[in-house]
Amino acid sequence: MKILNLYAGIGGNRRDWPAEVRVTAIELNPYIGHVYQTFFPQDKLLVCDAHQYLIDYYKEFDFIWSSPPCQSHSKMRLIGSKSGQYPPIMPDMSLYEEIMFLQHYADVPWVVENVKPYYKPLIEPTQIIGRNYFWSNFEIPPMDFEDELHNDRGSPLNTSVFDLTTMKIKHRKDQLLRNCVDPKIGEYILNLAIIKGESGNTG
Repeated sequence: MKILNLYAGIGGNRRDWPAEVRVTAIELNPYIGHVYQTFFPQDKLLVCDAHQYLIDYYKEFDFIWSSPPCQSHSKMRLIGSKSGQYPPIMPDMSLYEEIMFLQHYADVPWVVENVKPYYKPLIEPTQIIGRNYFWSNFEIPPMDFEDELHNDRGSPLNTSVFDLTTMKIKHRKDQLLRNCVDPKIGEYILNLAIIKGESGNTG
C-alpha cells in the first residue's frame, strides 16, 4: 500500500502503521523532517510544499493523509491573539482547499485532519475524535478514545510516545509533540482506509 503522508511533522499519525506500507512523507521544515526520518528511516521523506505535492502526485497513492497547519484555526491561538500574546492571523484556507480538491479528484481513500476550530467549520467533518476533526471519503465510526498524549489545552503529557530529550532540534520540542496526532487514532483510521480500499467503495 502506497501512502502519502502530507504535513508529516514528526509522525504522530504514522507511528503505529504496519511495517509493510510504503510511505512518502512530505514536510516543509527540514529540521522537523530530520526528526521524522530519525524515527521512520524506511519512509521516503521529501522536504517540499505539501499543498503543491498533493496536486501534482495524488494519483500515485493508495491512501492520502493530510494534516494541514492548524494554528490559524485553533481556539488557543484565538485566545492568545485576543490577549495580546500573538498577533491576529487569518485562517489558512488551504485546509478547505485540500478537502474540496480531494472530494472531487481523489478516487482512493483519503482523510484530512485538523484541530477543532474556533468557528463553525465551513465543511462539516466526517468524525470528531478527541481534539481532532477528520474529513474523509469513507465512514469513520466513533472511536472509544482517551487522549494519553495531550491535556485539555493540547499540551503534551506523555513524551514517551516520541522521546526528543537527546535530540538537538531548532524547534520547540513541546510544540512538535503538541502537533502530533495520537498514534492510536492514526492506526484506527488507516485500518478503516485499508478496508474501504479493498472493498473499492469510498463513497
